[in-house]
Amino acid sequence: MENFKYIDGGSVTSPLGFTANGICAGVKPSNTTKKDLALIYCEKVCNSAAIFTKNLVKSDTIYVTKKHLENGTAQAVVVNSGNANACNPDGYEKAEKMCKLAASALGVDENDVIVASTGVIGQPLPIEPIEKGIENLKGTLSKDGGTFAAEAIMTTDTVKKEWAVETVLGGKKVTIGGIAKGSGMIHINMGTTLSFVTTDAAISAEMLKSALKEAADVSYNMVSVDGDTSTNDTLAIMASGLAGNAEITEKNEDYKTFVKVLTDAFKKVAKKLAADGEGATKLLICKVSGAKDEQDAKTIAKSIICSRLVKAAMFGADANCGRILCAVGYSGAEVDVHKIDVSYKSAKGDILVCKDGNGLAFDEDKAKEILLEKEIEIIVSLGDGNGSAEAYGCDLTYDYVKINGDYRT
Repeated sequence: MENFKYIDGGSVTSPLGFTANGICAGVKPSNTTKKDLALIYCEKVCNSAAIFTKNLVKSDTIYVTKKHLENGTAQAVVVNSGNANACNPDGYEKAEKMCKLAASALGVDENDVIVASTGVIGQPLPIEPIEKGIENLKGTLSKDGGTFAAEAIMTTDTVKKEWAVETVLGGKKVTIGGIAKGSGMIHINMGTTLSFVTTDAAISAEMLKSALKEAADVSYNMVSVDGDTSTNDTLAIMASGLAGNAEITEKNEDYKTFVKVLTDAFKKVAKKLAADGEGATKLLICKVSGAKDEQDAKTIAKSIICSRLVKAAMFGADANCGRILCAVGYSGAEVDVHKIDVSYKSAKGDILVCKDGNGLAFDEDKAKEILLEKEIEIIVSLGDGNGSAEAYGCDLTYDYVKINGDYRT
């Protein structure tokens, strides 16, 4: 029985102490209607932590945020879409400027501001619309503003990603909420796109960082849309402590519950990110079992979900087990290829297409019916041990090429 429940209409402002808002500031000159600037604020300084992209080319927002989180505290987030503030000579200066502007508007220390940007890489970030936008945001943040912040961080996303969940820690009701964006440039390597998480739990910065890593490792780090890891990926969390539970300072039962709830939420977000992949028509969930260990299972699941041939086959509803077997074979994991079983599953049923490493004769019409659904499970059984893992991805479509062939305009 689960000891947590999701909140209908929940968002990053659901936990005690947090407010937010998002508006159209016109960061991208051609944008006159889409929300593209957001602020998230807590009434008190929070224990905080973040993890970032492993791409060597990083936005200066990441360097500024890392510096600000050295003491493990934060009180606000300022984030824009429409421009990544990456690969620019004055990027660091402008990231710091955004923090100063947000700090002034909110009455907080600029060193307690997390800053993030997303959008086109290699173009100067126009600070004037952000300055005006932050001034316009001043005094407008509210408990209802989380959904507007979720809109403001979207780029090529077609749907908002926001959530909140309640659980009990130390006899106190605790809420965790969040928003995320991501549609392209999503790949397994702390590719999270942008995600901002809040909680009213009392938990130390050290335990927050540990919990983030544990939860992200089996969720965000198991998503791939297109094999590209962004320069701006940031997953940040702030904990107000206003729930009143005894502060979590070690990996006790409350910590384990916190990680369990965070992991469940992150997996839901990971699926939303994959399903909303640029041009995607289908969510792919690869489930691997029977690997020698968990690491081998992860390696194989990632290999399959990242395969462009697999993704293309799923777009065409082609039950080609050879592409799955090929991805298993080059994954680098130790596998007895004569024990591999492959099947496909959706709301229309399931079908076995490979047994003991050999393709089977199967009902092609039934297979196509299964693969025409919007959510498809690729199930791989290895028979080598007890390791298991899931990875999340999407199909590769003509629209993906169209979107990225015209991204800057």
